[in-house]
Amino acid sequence: MSLLRFKIKYKFWGTSLEGTRQVYTYTEIITDEFIEEYVNDELLDARENPLGQIPIVHIRNISVSGSPWGLADIVDVIPLNREFNEKATEISDIVNYHSAPVTIITGAKASNLERGARKIWGGLPKDANVYNLENGVDLAGPLAYLDLIKRSMHELTGVPESALGQMQPISNSSGVALSIQFFPLMQRYALKQTNYTEGLRRINELVLRTLFLYEPETRIYNPDTQGIRTSDKQPLVVDPRDPEVYDTTCDWPPPLPVDELVKLNEVQAKLALGLESKRGALRDLGETFPAEKMQEIFDERLAEAKEDGALEYIKAQIASAILQKTGLPPTGVESPPPAPASGTKDATKSGATAAGPLPGLPGTGRGQDIESVLSELVTLSKGTKLAQRRNPEND
Repeated sequence: MSLLRFKIKYKFWGTSLEGTRQVYTYTEIITDEFIEEYVNDELLDARENPLGQIPIVHIRNISVSGSPWGLADIVDVIPLNREFNEKATEISDIVNYHSAPVTIITGAKASNLERGARKIWGGLPKDANVYNLENGVDLAGPLAYLDLIKRSMHELTGVPESALGQMQPISNSSGVALSIQFFPLMQRYALKQTNYTEGLRRINELVLRTLFLYEPETRIYNPDTQGIRTSDKQPLVVDPRDPEVYDTTCDWPPPLPVDELVKLNEVQAKLALGLESKRGALRDLGETFPAEKMQEIFDERLAEAKEDGALEYIKAQIASAILQKTGLPPTGVESPPPAPASGTKDATKSGATAAGPLPGLPGTGRGQDIESVLSELVTLSKGTKLAQRRNPEND
């Protein structure tokens, strides 16, 4: 099916030249070559179609053989719903009629009897009879008929009664069990997914073509806008004439609840056997953008590695400061070999002197680093901390 001409028409309120309220009719006609706009059949604007195609996508809700239009979900339910409403109204009339029953009096005059609650009637003739008109209609049959109509509507639409809030026992049924329970509904979901996926891909193509037409600078790769390049072979400038640019995919989340523990065990087993990638695992777990998630995990691990390295560096500086100040290595640090005595053959060869810190520990150094670490250690261990004060505010 190809769309040759599209016409949209609607009414709106406006103010006429005389200042009165008036209803106007807006009409827009779109073809591949031109766009025309009318108000009350008067041409307002006529211009060329810059896109070169009609930016309208028709999605068939339920496909029908031999028809390009498709069907609605409730097309088969409308007659049954009308019958259900009519019978429900008749049953409601019966209940309303007998909720305030009619009093029947024989052998006496109603004008001489006082009506109302907790009243006593006396002095009636012996052959007088007073009673209320009882409900002689058995509502079991009409209610069973309503239940039959409602069950027929569920069968035609493929929506189980339990899916509309019917009371059912609590259970931890898996997604597979729920798929079997709601099998007719899942069949309709799969059918709609096929039709709507194709339509949404077509909409995405029209959106991209419109974007490239009115904002051509967006075709250039910009890492500051969180652009994603899947490989180095991907060009830095998008070519609108390349059909692969408009090749998009639609990811549909699972419609039924999924047990996360069961899914994680399944993904873990696939990863252990080498049957799944990490990006595929993230996609199976419902992650919309697995590439961005992988980059986020990498950045986090890189930051943790840098923090661990910085912590080890600080520990080495502290150990060196303690060793320089006391001559004793900290707990857990091996004692460095003693420096050779001055004037010996080893000392002469190595050029070592008796002065200076003991060698052997990483991070040992002289200058401002050691002094700052020593000052910080002394402050933390011996220094006093002034009491903090907070100025109260009106609020």
